[in-house]
Amino acid sequence: VGLLARNPWALMVAIFLGHQFDRGLAEWYRSFQKRNSNNFVFPENFVRTLFGAIGYLAKADGRVSEDEIFNTRMIMKRLNLNPSQINQAINWFNEGKSPKYRLIKNIRDLRLATAHERKKRLIFIQLLLEVLFAKKNLKKEERLLLKSICLELKISQIEYAKLETIIRAQRAFKGSHVGDLDESSVLNAYKTLGISPKASNEEIKMAYRRLMNKNHPDKIASRNPSKEEISQAEYKTREVRVAYELLKDRRSIR
Repeated sequence: VGLLARNPWALMVAIFLGHQFDRGLAEWYRSFQKRNSNNFVFPENFVRTLFGAIGYLAKADGRVSEDEIFNTRMIMKRLNLNPSQINQAINWFNEGKSPKYRLIKNIRDLRLATAHERKKRLIFIQLLLEVLFAKKNLKKEERLLLKSICLELKISQIEYAKLETIIRAQRAFKGSHVGDLDESSVLNAYKTLGISPKASNEEIKMAYRRLMNKNHPDKIASRNPSKEEISQAEYKTREVRVAYELLKDRRSIR
């Protein structure tokens, strides 16, 4: 709007107001997250149904994307699942991908178990959306499934719309210049390890081990290196380690 006005003062005011709006929306989202954070431990039936439903919806279009898998891993971290629970959640996710998975029956069982805990049901929908919005667009069948789940959990379309708006706002922030910087760091990490972003987790680990074995100061000690060579080796080792840790976290490499 400031640019359209063709007035430098209007442009300055527009930039300031836009910045204030962004800050306000960010604060609103943080406040929402704080209010809806899980201050209680989720029971097993909640977690089982959640990851089963995530698997079912992720597979609804015939293919589970890497972004959906990554977001599912992030949900596991947010729920503070221990290694044993993560393995169980993965099993439930895989069960959900099966054509035999009884989605609606499991959702109804969850509704009965959370009859007086509406907050848990809202969080359930929120977590589902955070995984599904890894896709740019939801297909008609996916939206119909989400609508059915909301109906079973007695979540109104207005409540659903609010959750969708908030989560899309969060993704918009991640797609801003800050998100671009994060993506740039990820690409640089791949470059540092000398591999393609399409590399498998095993290829990433192999590249990391190879470079650490090649550049670690202890590995060049037998050559009687100079102080400058040792310094360069230490720098390269740190660079490789940081790149690997970034990708390890990004892709949930174990």
